[in-house]
Amino acid sequence: MSVDLPTVRKIASLARIAVTDAEAAAIVPELNNILGWVEQLSAVDTDGIAPMTAVIPNSLRLRDDVVTDGNRRDDVLKNAPQAEHGFFAVPKVIE
Repeated sequence: MSVDLPTVRKIASLARIAVTDAEAAAIVPELNNILGWVEQLSAVDTDGIAPMTAVIPNSLRLRDDVVTDGNRRDDVLKNAPQAEHGFFAVPKVIE
C-alpha cells in the first residue's frame, strides 16, 4: 500500500489538521516509509511464539491480604481539628 497526495490531504482533513501543499508533499514519503516498516513487520513469522509483556521476566512482590484496623486511630485523630469519643467531630449538615 502506498500513500499519495490526495490521501494525505484526506487524512489531514479527517484529523482536522491544516496542512499546506508543501507540507503534504513532505508527508507523503514519510507515511510511505512508515507503511513499509509495517509491511516488513507483518512479513515476520511469529507462529509458536508467545506474546510478551516485557523483555525481562517480572513478578510482583505481594504481601498477605490481611484486614486490620491499622492500630493508628490515635495518630490519625491527632490531625483532626476536633475529635470526640475516638471519632472525627464534624458540624451537623442536615437540620
